Amino acid sequence: MISKNPILTIVLINCTLLIIITCNENKQPNASKKDTCISCKTPSRIGVLKQSLQQDSNQITGNDSAKMIRISGGTFNMGSTNFEDAQPVHKVTVNSFWMDEHEVTNAQFAKFVAATNYKTVAERPLNPADYPGVPKDKLVAGSGVFSPPAHKVSLDNPLQWWKYVAGANWKHPFGPKSNINGQENNPVVHVCYVDAAAYAHWAGKRLPTEAEWEYAARSDKSNHTYYWGDELKPNGKFVANIFQGNFPYRNTVEDGYAGVAPVKSFPPNAYGLYDMEGNVWEWCADYYRPDYYKNSPANNPQGPHDSYDPEEPGAVKRVQRGGSFICSDEYCMRYKAGSRGKGEVSSASNNLGFRCTKDDK
Repeated sequence: MISKNPILTIVLINCTLLIIITCNENKQPNASKKDTCISCKTPSRIGVLKQSLQQDSNQITGNDSAKMIRISGGTFNMGSTNFEDAQPVHKVTVNSFWMDEHEVTNAQFAKFVAATNYKTVAERPLNPADYPGVPKDKLVAGSGVFSPPAHKVSLDNPLQWWKYVAGANWKHPFGPKSNINGQENNPVVHVCYVDAAAYAHWAGKRLPTEAEWEYAARSDKSNHTYYWGDELKPNGKFVANIFQGNFPYRNTVEDGYAGVAPVKSFPPNAYGLYDMEGNVWEWCADYYRPDYYKNSPANNPQGPHDSYDPEEPGAVKRVQRGGSFICSDEYCMRYKAGSRGKGEVSSASNNLGFRCTKDDK
């Protein structure tokens, strides 16, 4: 199905598409900074393609050899008053579970591919029927890559900083001439929900629910501005990989990274989990609906039964959490505590990854 709104990118519902990593574009009440979150958006594959034409006892090892942390169940206040789709703030109780201490890395994903011969959606051929108006010789496998301009641009069109790059995928994050040699500890990117779910199944795990993810991120169960506290730079230092400077054209790289950072580059939270904010967006199991919190169960919510995004009614989307290296406190703020992201299930980009969880049995 194709979205009829040409301003939003066209989305096709099948397994040969790319995402829109997006957030509600509403300004916060009484806030001096804008939360349009356009900077968080990764256009769908067809959109960028057409544009390019113009602790020890609490630790176990998963089946993929990843260290996992036991998260003791409890109750917390889920959501945020600063984001419309994260309201109302409501009490949620989750059972105990295990979570990967960091995002799935290139090295881990490579083992999965070697064992299964799995091909990610970004590596698969494109069906011409899904891309009307695109010449067949341009229908080559690829993915969306954050490509910031060298000068100031209007922030109303994400296609100014996203490009469809033929041959971009998890092994070649910037295109066929790039590789991941020496980047084994970087989080794997260019993985859509379909890919992340396939990996989790192979590893004997699952993707976290949205409630589990936020509960783990709020390790002290407090409602701070950020998951680490109320100061953007505790002791004058960045503690997460986000964008500094003037988005999208001038990144001062004050945190040390212009793009993804190797896992465990920043301090862990109180549970021992790394990069629960910034670095790469992380897929959750829940379907996305902006109104879900109004009727969300109080105990172990699993998300709604279906997906609905009024910005793209025909697109099937799942929740994403944590923000990425593209998020900025100056502009897009969707890495802040309680905020939500969303993405079309067969779409990916170079700022999107995941981590896994397991039930506590």
